[in-house]
Amino acid sequence: MQSLRNFFRPWSSDVKLDGKTVMITGANTGIGKETAIDLAKRGARVIMACRDMEKADTALKEVIKASENQNVVIKKLDLSDCKSIREFAQTINSEERQVNILINNAGVMVCPYGKTADGFEMQIGVNHMGHFLLTFLLLDLIKRSAPARIINVSSMAHKWGNINLEDINSEKSYDKSKAYSQSKLANVLFTRSLARKLEGSGVTAYALHPGVVQTDLWRHLNWPQQAAIRLIKPFTKSSVQGAQTTIYCAVAPELEKESGKYYSDCAPTSCSSAAMDDEMAQRLWDLSCQMLNITWD
Repeated sequence: MQSLRNFFRPWSSDVKLDGKTVMITGANTGIGKETAIDLAKRGARVIMACRDMEKADTALKEVIKASENQNVVIKKLDLSDCKSIREFAQTINSEERQVNILINNAGVMVCPYGKTADGFEMQIGVNHMGHFLLTFLLLDLIKRSAPARIINVSSMAHKWGNINLEDINSEKSYDKSKAYSQSKLANVLFTRSLARKLEGSGVTAYALHPGVVQTDLWRHLNWPQQAAIRLIKPFTKSSVQGAQTTIYCAVAPELEKESGKYYSDCAPTSCSSAAMDDEMAQRLWDLSCQMLNITWD
């Protein structure tokens, strides 16, 4: 059987990003690194926000070599620690004159139960709360950089998720797959709320499913899940292919007036009914602000 990977064509566009600044979380590996390479090739200043600085330094060299763009930097960011997020944002706000594209790409997937430095369940903490706080802290700079875009990397796994407001940290019971799906649903709901609140500001927001991508995020899958992945591996995307929808949302001119939608394979697509629940989106927003001790109207 012929691999379907041959049919996942890279998105082709000659859009340039000279004079623009792009920030990508989790940019030292996988689709984050491939996104960094592509946008650096387009002439952008790229800030790679990474937790592991040793791996980030290696990735930095790869991105500069592949893109032939020297205007690429790495910055320390641990999305599982609000103190690190605040220190990172303070540095960016004081050193950078603009952030035109923020790509909230980093994430953890179906990991064993654990908590962040601030007591959040790890998946909701990193995938949602960390990026929620980061976006909040950088938003004034992003608004001053308008037209600007905020891109949240979600997953089709959001379709199997529900938001449990009464037990958002899965303390009463924990299913790592359900917790992952909850965090990815939170990404889509956050995008909808963000788009609504940013109307008229020149800042737009997008959520996306990158595809089933070969990634080290799979390391926490149990044995039956690993076996299933091996069966479908010929039909999965490489990191380069998986980065295409992120790149599309970041640079496609036709999306300039769009905001709040969900994308897959470089096109708008349907999300779950739960992901279109604006009442739940607002309740999640309010809970997130409360848990992060911020005021974001």
